[in-house]
Amino acid sequence: MSSYDRSPLVVTIDGPAASGKSSTSTLVAARLGVRHVDSGMIYRSVTASRLRGGDAPELWTEQSVLEAARAVSLSPGETSFVPRLHGVDCEAEIRGEAVTALVSLVAKMPHVRAWVNALVRQTAAAHEIVVDGRDMGTAVFPDARLKIWLVALPAERARRRVLQRTGRAPNAEELAAETAELEARDLKDREQTQPAADAVWIDTTGISQDEQVGRIVGLAEERR
Repeated sequence: MSSYDRSPLVVTIDGPAASGKSSTSTLVAARLGVRHVDSGMIYRSVTASRLRGGDAPELWTEQSVLEAARAVSLSPGETSFVPRLHGVDCEAEIRGEAVTALVSLVAKMPHVRAWVNALVRQTAAAHEIVVDGRDMGTAVFPDARLKIWLVALPAERARRRVLQRTGRAPNAEELAAETAELEARDLKDREQTQPAADAVWIDTTGISQDEQVGRIVGLAEERR
């Protein structure tokens, strides 16, 4: 990337499930004064749109999901982008259990991934952004000015996930179950979750969120 590049700043933050990508990206974007794009939110919006069709998920085809995706749009908010279905804010709907149970099915569809990636690129063409996902620094923004690969040990990711969900530290049984689930998810996601060759690795296992955010903001400011 040349020192005189004037394209909008794009910071990609990728990593395995529950590595803190979304929360970190939100804070980094706020510190930089740019907007955050949560690619997972777009997949959730597409899933919610397809669910409105009413038929059983086993009947879903990739073409029918793509058709449902046409109802999805993003509108710029103060610090992020608001997901909309047919022009109406759908943030509450996409966080429901029904969407959560099916979003991984939708995210595996190659043509749906291409559609989502195109929407993210279109958004970045007009705005400086911090974007998180699984392949933002590889498939979506291979020329991004800064690429981060965020990792943490499975047990630490499991601990954080239970804490976020319940508001308390997990007991041994909960920690073991959550860790096993994340390890299985890592194995399943391995093909589509790979770091870019020029990504900066940040292992957050032993550092605070404020520290990891500070590191990323510092790197982004250097490359702005």
